[in-house]
Amino acid sequence: KVEEVLTDGRRIITFRNGTKKEISADKRMTKISFFNGDVKKIMPDQRVIYYYADAQTTHTAYPDGLEVLQFPNNQIEKHYPDGTQEIVFPDHTVKCLYSDGFKETFFPDGTVVKVEKNGDKIVVFSNGQKEVHTAQFKRREYPDGTVKTVYCNGRQETKYSTGRVRIKDEEGNIILDKK
Repeated sequence: KVEEVLTDGRRIITFRNGTKKEISADKRMTKISFFNGDVKKIMPDQRVIYYYADAQTTHTAYPDGLEVLQFPNNQIEKHYPDGTQEIVFPDHTVKCLYSDGFKETFFPDGTVVKVEKNGDKIVVFSNGQKEVHTAQFKRREYPDGTVKTVYCNGRQETKYSTGRVRIKDEEGNIILDKK
């Protein structure tokens, strides 16, 4: 290896394989440029920033355990010490994955999708409508109070805000229409 000390106090160490290590004059920052184009920086605040040249991806590790990945398509992932992950997609959709298995996705149009650990899903639309999906049924709730439920066997039940109830069997035949 070759080591040189610059007039400003920086030290540059060049290794046989082409890797270079640069240490700031105050020894608080280190930059390692690897032969494959990757770059690792150790910052004065103890952040470690690693740039993967082939993938054009940056991985930043913070002293408190937070890790942030930035991809070339502008996707950003945050991995928190408690196991929670937050992914921001290029279209500004945000997906949160919690360590207990719960998932939430926030879409740019205001729609929110929540998925429980057991697979039950709640979709809240920006127009005020809400859908609930379980293994037993799918239900749509409308802002006026109308609720339409489709059961896994195909039976449909609609309860209108007026109090009217309409039930259809699996084939779509009305079996009850109480006004």
